[in-house]
Amino acid sequence: MSSVRNYSLVTLSYWGFTLTDGALRMLVLLHFHKLGYSSIQLAFLFLLYEFFGIVTNLVGGWLGARLGLRVTLFGGLALQVVALAMLTQLNPEWTAAAVVAYVMASQALSGIAKDLTKMSAKSAIKTLVPDDQQGLLFKWVALLTGSKNALKGLGFFLGGFLLTTFGFNGALWGMAGGLALILILSVLSLPQDIGRAKEKPLFSSILSHTREINILSAARFFLFGSRDAWFVVGLPIFLYSVLDWTFTQVGAYMAFWVIGYGAVQALSPQLLALGLKGAAPTGRQAMVWAFLLLPIPALIALAIGYDIQPAAAVLGGLILFGIAFAVNSAVHSYLIVAYAQGDRVAMNVGFYYMSNAGGRLLGTLLSGVVFQWYGLVGCLWTSAILIFASGMLAVRLPR
Repeated sequence: MSSVRNYSLVTLSYWGFTLTDGALRMLVLLHFHKLGYSSIQLAFLFLLYEFFGIVTNLVGGWLGARLGLRVTLFGGLALQVVALAMLTQLNPEWTAAAVVAYVMASQALSGIAKDLTKMSAKSAIKTLVPDDQQGLLFKWVALLTGSKNALKGLGFFLGGFLLTTFGFNGALWGMAGGLALILILSVLSLPQDIGRAKEKPLFSSILSHTREINILSAARFFLFGSRDAWFVVGLPIFLYSVLDWTFTQVGAYMAFWVIGYGAVQALSPQLLALGLKGAAPTGRQAMVWAFLLLPIPALIALAIGYDIQPAAAVLGGLILFGIAFAVNSAVHSYLIVAYAQGDRVAMNVGFYYMSNAGGRLLGTLLSGVVFQWYGLVGCLWTSAILIFASGMLAVRLPR
């Protein structure tokens, strides 16, 4: 019962953080687009968020192994509260360059917070499930990951709604207060030594020396780069500027997509059950689902390029993309936890999510730059190229 209780507390903390993370992303994107910032400037607002995610995952796993996952989880929640409060201090009289620099700094804190929280939550699950219950591990990882993405989707809607209803600062203060309450509850409830290694690992051991973890991490890098190459900047600006949607409509549709994406992730064990016949996924499933994903952005790009119902192609194609991407991501999320080694679980998971953050950084930058020069079509072709790279790497994973 204590394992279930601790899993529930970790999941609640992760849910609370994720809700504010999704809302903050939509708040910043729509608020500064309305102020007249270009797509490249919007992409730059999030670059330090992704860059510090790389650093945090690399170092955070080592810290989690030495200090315990409780410390890194609480640190992530506290930093997000600071980042939210920091954005309320923006001064409208500042120059555009000063605003961009200040928002980038606050997003850097938020990026550290996000990956400390995610690494801690996912690593904690490994410590709560016996090694001989891999089916249960897959279900718990899929449930945590899927529910996280559903809450992030709700956060997208919340961000657009709060921006319209309460304004930028009102939304930020409300989210900071709610997350602070979750932090206090977690501090009072979680055990002290969760995830702490019996032997203190050296800093020099933060890099993975396991072949399958290195290959999976590289595949994850390109997979998440493929999503963010059109999802971060290109898609919401296309919906707002080309389809003439309101902030609330943009937030609601992207919320619908991410919630559905999260639901598919949570249901991935059931969706894969027939093909696997009760067994856990292997590298074969990561390869197959990457190549199922590959044609979707290419077909959407062709539909837009040849003016074949472009709005329907984007909105419908995004749903198909979400389904295939969600299953692929769920398989990846299970495999890294399964490949992780005993006391080194936090370090292995941290190294893997460093690659995840690296892919998001690449995708975020490409989304702004490619959209500025080639529009959404260019972003979609970029996505297809990155998916192909992910699939070719997955071919080399253990079967």
